[in-house]
Amino acid sequence: MSCRRAVVLLSGGMDSAVCASIAKSEGFTLYVLHVNYGQRTSKKERECAEKLATFFKAADFKVISLGFLKEIGGSGLLDESIALPVEETEGIPPSYVPFRNSIILSLATAWAEVVGAEALFYGANFIDFSGYPDCRPQYFEAFQRLIDTGTKDDTVIVLRTPLASLSKADIVRKGLELGTPFALTWSCYTGTDKACGVCDSCRLRLKGFHENGLTDPITYE
Repeated sequence: MSCRRAVVLLSGGMDSAVCASIAKSEGFTLYVLHVNYGQRTSKKERECAEKLATFFKAADFKVISLGFLKEIGGSGLLDESIALPVEETEGIPPSYVPFRNSIILSLATAWAEVVGAEALFYGANFIDFSGYPDCRPQYFEAFQRLIDTGTKDDTVIVLRTPLASLSKADIVRKGLELGTPFALTWSCYTGTDKACGVCDSCRLRLKGFHENGLTDPITYE
């Protein structure tokens, strides 16, 4: 087993799975972190993350629950009384979870320091994405400075966002190149048996497969 370790944030979605494929292809031993923050499809996402962790032969698979995010609310992913759009919208969509990435990345950084990981992989993307402020390049540059400042002096953890400047079509292509098991992934914000096909996440995912002339292997309504 490789002695190079990486913590990979794995939601169970397409992007995080491709990110894990990249880390694996670079020879890292994977420490997979999945976060349940009370999102609508949490059960389905966890099932997919578990299957993906097994597929990638992760050295460890950790699930952390952040129930307080649901208590704070403010997002259609957490509060079903907030409607999620079925068409493209202007500005930041209601699926945005306030400051979520900072909370999740802080947990991942802590675990990376504990296990001696030299990299932290996160499948964020700012080309085909929903407009979240915590997916912008300057956000991740700032978070890298936070990691450097807030960990032990001899700790070196590099925040890796290898999908950041890729389109969804590019991400699908990269995943196919690396043998990513897309059939084990889940991107839908609302469905748990069949994907809805109309939420932001489904539309972007379908776009990525369509632009490659391919059919998405998961089932849609």
